[in-house]
Amino acid sequence: MTKKLLTSLALLATTAGYASADYSLTILHTNDFHARFEPVSKYDSGCGEEDNAEGKCFGGSARLVNAVADARKRSNNSILVDGGDQFQGTLFYTYYKGKVAAEMMNKMEYDAMTVGNHEFDDGPEVLRGFMDAVDFPVLMSNADFSGEPKLADKLAKSTVIERGGEKLGLIGLTPVDTKELSSPGDNVVFTDPVGAVQGEVDKLTAEGVNKIIVLSHSGYDVDQVVAAGTTGVDVIVGGHSNTLLSNTNDRAAGPYPTMVNDTAIVQAYAYGKFLGELNVTFDDAGNITEAKGEPLIIDAAVAEDEATKARIAELAVPLQEIRDKVIGSAGGAIEGDRAVCRIEECSMGNLIADAMLDRVKDQGISIAFQNSGGVRASIDAGEVTMGEVLTVLPFQNTLSTFQVSGQTLIDALENGVSQVEEVKGRFPQIAGMKFTWDAGVAPNEGRVQDVMVMKDGAWVAIDPAAMYGVVSNNFVRGGGDGYKMFQTAENAYDFGPDVADVLAEYIAKNADYKPYVDGRIAKK
Repeated sequence: MTKKLLTSLALLATTAGYASADYSLTILHTNDFHARFEPVSKYDSGCGEEDNAEGKCFGGSARLVNAVADARKRSNNSILVDGGDQFQGTLFYTYYKGKVAAEMMNKMEYDAMTVGNHEFDDGPEVLRGFMDAVDFPVLMSNADFSGEPKLADKLAKSTVIERGGEKLGLIGLTPVDTKELSSPGDNVVFTDPVGAVQGEVDKLTAEGVNKIIVLSHSGYDVDQVVAAGTTGVDVIVGGHSNTLLSNTNDRAAGPYPTMVNDTAIVQAYAYGKFLGELNVTFDDAGNITEAKGEPLIIDAAVAEDEATKARIAELAVPLQEIRDKVIGSAGGAIEGDRAVCRIEECSMGNLIADAMLDRVKDQGISIAFQNSGGVRASIDAGEVTMGEVLTVLPFQNTLSTFQVSGQTLIDALENGVSQVEEVKGRFPQIAGMKFTWDAGVAPNEGRVQDVMVMKDGAWVAIDPAAMYGVVSNNFVRGGGDGYKMFQTAENAYDFGPDVADVLAEYIAKNADYKPYVDGRIAKK
């Protein structure tokens, strides 16, 4: 055998070795942060400095900064991405809009995020301001936004980044029903997620990208549908449903990652309580050979970055006087957890509905209607501050009064229980009315039964032909969360006080408020 042949064989062997080399990547991820820059309690609401010092708090940007830095040290290649809904949830967003989110995400050096529905809460203009401020791409594949001038030249459907000498394709995904959930305006047209993702996958694949990650703010169920209905997607980093996926936590909705065909799906609950850490190994063809990991709990064991903590404290100064004002007290914990309020009657839902109805009961209004998607936190027993109330009701929705027929109310209740299995925010919390619903009946096919209304101090069957005065919030009255039947209501007035102020006043006048449920919503 000649020396030249030996050299050729050695070169071939070396090249073959490179061709089959594995590529490892750590995907660090967050979702549904909702402006929780300060630590949160076990109820996902504010957690004071005294409790924080005692180790009772979770999350907060100061801990997340260190958690991300530590995770990066454990990996040779890593990216940090977000599954949407950085906006809305605390006074930080109410006061600063997206500016603090942009500052903190830039500090942590995020690589990309997808648009969540709440990124549209103040319209395309505020989203554009956020995109101009961040150092990374913001993505949304399943919408035609070419007609929206504030987005058309900035927002992208997908992007390609490089890490460790390899190209990674990132695709954004936003809820297809964002028009019902938020305020994107008339110039953004949302499309089917499966087709949109596949279109971007095909485009990226044609460019030679064989490692593709979808950043999806569409919920755990939709993510599984997308994984099953597409080819070429390696990882889906989820959001929107606030789902905890884990291999160790008994409250997890599924394993981390959840595998559908060859696609690894991950999600890390919400509010900065966890940092997702998925370790993926790809072969040279871009196929996943291993995917493993676990969300990291961001508790007191994670030290706070002092510089970040000081910056958050500085930003909180203008908010403090508002937040610290004690407006009343609670004789027990008021349950506002989405996992409860989006599937059944809950004490926070009763409190909000009772407060709304009490405010307008002298105006010929007899029924209150609150969407559970607008209920964002619980309140623990003891003193109640305005800050806690604003965490429960952060959206600055106004009280809305109107008149509709009994049949319209029945239709509204049908909409409210039509997506219980998906734990959607349209589930109704009510006052002045009670009903039973049957989960064994198909959605919008007569699930709602035995609807009763309060009349002259007694419960009577609702009259489909009669007109009833209703109080809700302007989001629901305007058709949000699927309540389009309220858009044509009579005598509508959508400019009442902020619902948070109504709730605060009600708590203030009901000393040591006792939370309760009374069976106004029953399930067969």
